[in-house]
Amino acid sequence: MERRPLALVSGAQRGIGLAIARAFARSGHDVVVCDLDAPRSGSALAIDWGVDTSIDCLVADVGVERAVDALFADIEERSGRPPDVLVNNAAVQFWSPLLELPLTDWETTLRVNLTGPFLMTKRFARARIEGADPVETVDGAPRPGGAIVNLGSGCNRLAFPKLVSYAASKGGLEMLTKVSALELGPYGIRVNCIAPGSIETERTRAETDGYAEAWSPLTPLRRVGTVEDVADAVVALTGEATRFVSGETLAVDGGLFARAIWPQEGY
Repeated sequence: MERRPLALVSGAQRGIGLAIARAFARSGHDVVVCDLDAPRSGSALAIDWGVDTSIDCLVADVGVERAVDALFADIEERSGRPPDVLVNNAAVQFWSPLLELPLTDWETTLRVNLTGPFLMTKRFARARIEGADPVETVDGAPRPGGAIVNLGSGCNRLAFPKLVSYAASKGGLEMLTKVSALELGPYGIRVNCIAPGSIETERTRAETDGYAEAWSPLTPLRRVGTVEDVADAVVALTGEATRFVSGETLAVDGGLFARAIWPQEGY
C-alpha cells in the first residue's frame, strides 16, 4: 500500500487553519493538527470530516524553539517519518495605533507570526534532509523534496492602520518565504506564501459588524472569501500541479488588493 503524504498545519484548531487541515485530510493526506491546545481528538475530527486518514492533534507553542523540537520529535515517534508538507498558519493580531501599541504586544506578534515560521521551517527542513528517503540525488547530495506554505495577508503588500505589528510580521514573512525558497531549493523543498484577503471567519465577523456586507462591494468578485477558498489554494500550492513554483506569494483575495486608489467610482 502506498504511503500517504503527511501534512503538518499549525494554528489549526479553528478558522482557516482547521479548514486547511480538513482539506488535506480530504485530499488523502495524513494530518497533524498543531495548536496551543488541542481539546478534540484526531479520531473525532476524522469522523466529522468523513475521512479514513490518520489525524493527530498535538500541542505546541511555535514561537518557542524547544517546543518546536519536541513537536517534531513527537511526530516522528508517532509516524516514523517527518512531515512532507508544512503549513505555517499560527498567528496573533493586536489592533492598536502605533503610538499606543505596548512593547509586549509587538514582541508577541513577531514571536508567533515570524519567529514561529522561522523555527518551524528550519526544523521541518532539517527533518526532511536528515530523515526522509530522498526522492532523488543531485551531485550525490540528498534531494528529499517537500513543500512549505506560509500564511500571509493583504498586509504583505499594503499598510493597514492600527495593525503595525501584524503588518510588520507579515511583510517579514514574505521575505522569509523568498529566502527559504532560495536556500532550500537545492534540496527540492518548495516554499511559497498565501495572502488571503477578506475571508469570513468567526474572528473577522466578531471584528466587523456586517463583515460580508462591508467587504463584498470592495472586492472585484463581489463576495468575501471562505475558509475553503484559502484551504483549497494551500493544498493546490503543495501539489504536483505546482511542482515548479517556489518563492512566490499567491493572493487569495478575489482581486481585492489588486485595486489602486482611484477617483472614479464603479471599479
